[in-house]
Amino acid sequence: MPPLTTSATTSPEVHTQGRGLTYGALAYVLWGLFPAYWPLLVPAQPVEVLAHRIVWSFVTLAIVVMILRRWRPFLELSGKGWLIVTAAAVLITVNWGTYIYAVNSHHVVEAALGYFITPLVSVALGMIFLKERVRLPQTVAIAVVIVAVIVLTVDYGRLPIISLILACSFGVYGLLKKKVPLDAITSLTAESVVIVPFALVYLLVLGSANTFTTEGTGHTLLILSTGIVTAIPLVLFGAGAQRIPLITMGMLQYLAPVLQFAWGVFVVHEPMPASRWIGFALVWLALAIFTFDALKNRRKQALAPVS
Repeated sequence: MPPLTTSATTSPEVHTQGRGLTYGALAYVLWGLFPAYWPLLVPAQPVEVLAHRIVWSFVTLAIVVMILRRWRPFLELSGKGWLIVTAAAVLITVNWGTYIYAVNSHHVVEAALGYFITPLVSVALGMIFLKERVRLPQTVAIAVVIVAVIVLTVDYGRLPIISLILACSFGVYGLLKKKVPLDAITSLTAESVVIVPFALVYLLVLGSANTFTTEGTGHTLLILSTGIVTAIPLVLFGAGAQRIPLITMGMLQYLAPVLQFAWGVFVVHEPMPASRWIGFALVWLALAIFTFDALKNRRKQALAPVS
């Protein structure tokens, strides 16, 4: 009888965490499969795709906010809050635009590299701007990534600009999100509110090569789908983050760049000379150090007595 009681007590939590793990994994798998989606929007150019993504994401999020009746936080947001939201909107727009360009110009592997190094960029930003303590293994991991970037710079004959823009823009975006007093959906909607006028101006005034209505019904439907395709993994991510520990979500985030890397190497056959493999191996070594340290530190905190 006692084992049955224990099982009945713990099963709801286990079930919740199992669902959270499923939601989180699905979110990152969908993000990892985006390299298969963006080329479907060709012949639309990356800027046009980005503009449509902003517009239809705004429409999708506005509908969600109206259904959930979450408009009050917009009215209560301070001027400083709107400035932070504006900066975040610019950064995520740069991030998405760079990513769409990378995929449609056959730089999927370089884009994957950017998302591999993003967690370590976030650690460096926390150390610099939030005065967070950085443990020795984290410092070693950052140093290894710097060496990897040098190796890849020699390999490419230039800095891996796409990787660095993706990592830095998303890293700073995450830093700003810590300062925004809004929940995930409301914050994302506020960012869309800020940036959507510029997207509309481009599409209605400057977008003379707009392909929205010139490439057939299938193309138009694909363009319309950019909003919902963007929203689904974000909703899954939010649902997962509420149900499982942050460290677990942190481990899941590597699913996306792994899938992107696999797509770039094995599907679209981007070149991977030995020097590039060495650079990526160094990045993966840094991530292994970073992940092992995070797991070890979390276990230590869990075992520490509550004061």
